[in-house]
Amino acid sequence: MPEPAGTCNSCGIGIMTERTAVADDATMKFGLLMESAQAHQKLAETQLDKLRAHTQDLDGVVRDEIRRTLVDELQMMTAETSRATRALQQVRRGAGMYGALWSFMLSLTCALVPLAVARWILPSAAEVSTLRAQRDELRLNVAKLEQLGGRIDWRRCGDGKRLCVRVDRKARSYGEKGDYYVIDGY
Repeated sequence: MPEPAGTCNSCGIGIMTERTAVADDATMKFGLLMESAQAHQKLAETQLDKLRAHTQDLDGVVRDEIRRTLVDELQMMTAETSRATRALQQVRRGAGMYGALWSFMLSLTCALVPLAVARWILPSAAEVSTLRAQRDELRLNVAKLEQLGGRIDWRRCGDGKRLCVRVDRKARSYGEKGDYYVIDGY
């Protein structure tokens, strides 16, 4: 059986027993392990600090890149918007021209259709002068007929439907037997 560790009473030197040797060896290993863990922890903290610095640098780089990309995209959008605005203005001018052309054509058509219909339906100047000449000739003929008795009021009278005229009873009678009378209106 091993002896317990202790101190020599006469010399004051510790006596090492097997148990104390094993405990010292384990303590040493534990101490080395703790020292190694502290070294690893310091190394890890150093790496974390470096990572934080990189992250902050990366954050700035990413922000700058996002800004650059955003500015580029906004410039492209502005250019596209300007191009679309110019195209719409050209369309508006073109539509205005086409609208004016259509309005002019519609107005012209609305003016020409009645003229064409009037030209087709109404008599020409030559036909009008011919019709006026015929009218004047007919007026002369009517005047001659009126002089020759054209205004005589003729009727069929009696059961035999004999021809009779209206006479002026105030005018005197003519002929050898007085059997002629003046017709009313002459």
